[in-house]
Formats: sequence, C-alpha cells, structure tokens
Amino acid sequence: MAYEMVSLLRMLIDRDGSDLHLAVDNPPVGRVHGHLQYFGENPLTADDTERLMKSIASVDNQQELQEVGGSDFGFAFEDIARFRVSIFKQKGYVGLVLRLIPRKIMTFEEIGLPQSLKAVINQPRGLILVTGPTGSGKSTSLATMIDWLNTEYDHHFITIEDPIEYYHTHKRGVVTQREVGVDVPTFSEALRRALRQDPDVILVGEMRDLDTIGAAVTAAETGHLVFGTLHTTGAVRTIDRLVDAFPTNQQEQIRTQLAGNLKAIISQSLVPRKSGFGRVAAFEVMITTPAIQNLIRENKSFRITSAIQTGHKYGMNLLDEHLLALFRKGIIKYEDALGRAQQPEEFEANARAMAPEGEIPAAKPQQRKQGIQV
Repeated sequence: MAYEMVSLLRMLIDRDGSDLHLAVDNPPVGRVHGHLQYFGENPLTADDTERLMKSIASVDNQQELQEVGGSDFGFAFEDIARFRVSIFKQKGYVGLVLRLIPRKIMTFEEIGLPQSLKAVINQPRGLILVTGPTGSGKSTSLATMIDWLNTEYDHHFITIEDPIEYYHTHKRGVVTQREVGVDVPTFSEALRRALRQDPDVILVGEMRDLDTIGAAVTAAETGHLVFGTLHTTGAVRTIDRLVDAFPTNQQEQIRTQLAGNLKAIISQSLVPRKSGFGRVAAFEVMITTPAIQNLIRENKSFRITSAIQTGHKYGMNLLDEHLLALFRKGIIKYEDALGRAQQPEEFEANARAMAPEGEIPAAKPQQRKQGIQV
C-alpha cells in the first residue's frame, strides 16, 4: 500500500514527534523524543518520494528543486500544525525532511526560560542573540519572547524568516512577518527595508552573512530592539563568530559596536529526558554588564566564561551549570549531559563530586548510539 503524506504527518503528531524523514530505499522515519523510529516497513521508492513531494510543494518550489537541487518552505497541515519543509536531491532522487512547528506558542514557564530574561528583552534598543545548533529550539524560544512582548506592549514587530515558522497574531502590538524568498529576496534587504517601516522590534531568523550581521548591528545601534540567531554554542564562540565574519580592518569597529549594543546571548541545547519521553532545554545566559563590555571591546572574549560564572546575581549561568543542575535533579542522564557540555572534563569532575558512588561509570563513557526503533 502506498504511503500518503496525510497519514504520515498524523502519525508524527500522534507520536509527539519533531521531524519526518523521507528517503528512497528506506521506510519513512520519524524523530520521536530525540530518537529515530520507523513509520512503516516497506521502503520508499523514487516514485513515492516524488509523489509525496509534489503533494505539498508549490510549482515554484518544484522548479527551484530542479534548478538548484533543493528548496525550503513552510506549509500548514489542515488546522493542526505547521511544518518547515526541506526538499532536496540526493543520489539523483528526491528526499524530504519535515520539521513540526507547534501552533501553540509556549510560555516562559513551559520552555524553562529564566524569568529574569523578561527584564532583559524589555529594552528599547539593543541586540539579543539566541544561539545553538540546528534543532535546539531557537525558533521556539524566540517565538515565546516575541509573544510575551506582543502581549505586554504596543510595539510594531517585524520578523524576517526563512521560512516563517510560528504565526503571530496582533495582540497589544502589530506583527509584520516577512518570508525570505517570498516577500523579500534576502535577509539583509529585508533589514534595510524594515528600518523604514516604523519598527520597535525586529527579529532576524538567521544572521548568516556579513551583510545581515552588519545590518542587524546597525539596526540595534539606531534605536531598535533586534533579536537574531546564530548556529553557535556558548557566548564566547558567538562573539568570536560575529567578529570573525568581518575583515581584519573592520574587527575593532565591530567589537566596539557589539560592546555598546549587545544586551544578551542565550545559548541553548535540547536534551532527552531520562524518562524517555520528551526533551528539556538547557540554557546558557550571558547578560552584557560593563565588565563584559570591556572584555568584548578589548578582544578578551576568552575571559567571558569567568565573568558568567561570577555573574549569577545578574541572572547569568553557564550551559554546563544548567546541565549539571538537570542531571542532579534526575531529569537527564549523565551521558546526555556530558555529550553537550562545553568543558567535558570539568563537567565530569563536578558530576562525580555530587553523584552517588557507582552512578557514573569509572571510565569516561562514549556517547551511546541509538538504533532505529519500530
């Protein structure tokens, strides 16, 4: 019996999954609570993936697939959920990955975002970065922050995304959502246009190139609150990545601009729960204090980790500290925490010091590979 997209998407939603993978010579596979599961027994054929792709992709997306080998877009599945879709060519065949975007925007409490961040994001201007690897929940955290501001304040919000993931309704504020490739050609072009559209808050879905980074920093400098994302982990790597994006002769200037405009970096990682059901977010929070401003300006980002460690009174914490706290509470496994730690050796020593004897293996464990389950 041929696979149908509707039944596969319903299966993903019913199993509380996050992603659906469709590839030739393999049955449909879903990512459920961080692990892969088969959604059938019969392998997909080339005709199957082509048919499934055409059932959700527009003519323009199909043309882009043929011309450049891939296309990304978002689509609504009935009134249940939205999906971010990547269609692509691999080994000459069509492949698809669909990421489930929940319709309901979560609260600070549901995500576990520190309440202290509400004061940080409630500023008239500046740059706030949410960072982490792909699939770490950056878009979810950003949607939560924008929704809270939209509920509390009469701002004009402009989001620039590729594609649009969470749909925001007008609450106290007015929300304008622009999709790159549909409403505007590039992130940097959308940012330049946004400055003429009376924005209070601008969200940049990806700061992926020099022009976009420069435009985002300039927007923050000229009196707007700008949210952005980077695929980095930790505050130090994020700052280094921003500075290194610029030519050497411009790096001193960008450090000065960041020192004056960067308000916070929230770095996050999703970790499977010890129970096996669902995942929990671990956060690193850096708030830009005068001391950290000086470290950025003087090109001493390597000392920011120490500043975060001693900045708990400002609401700061390291990712490893949050991972250790989640492990201590029995929410996540030691192996999963260690695999995401920024300083694995230091994390291991701290975990051993607080864990009951015998709970942590004597030898440093390797990450256990999870097999596909049916």
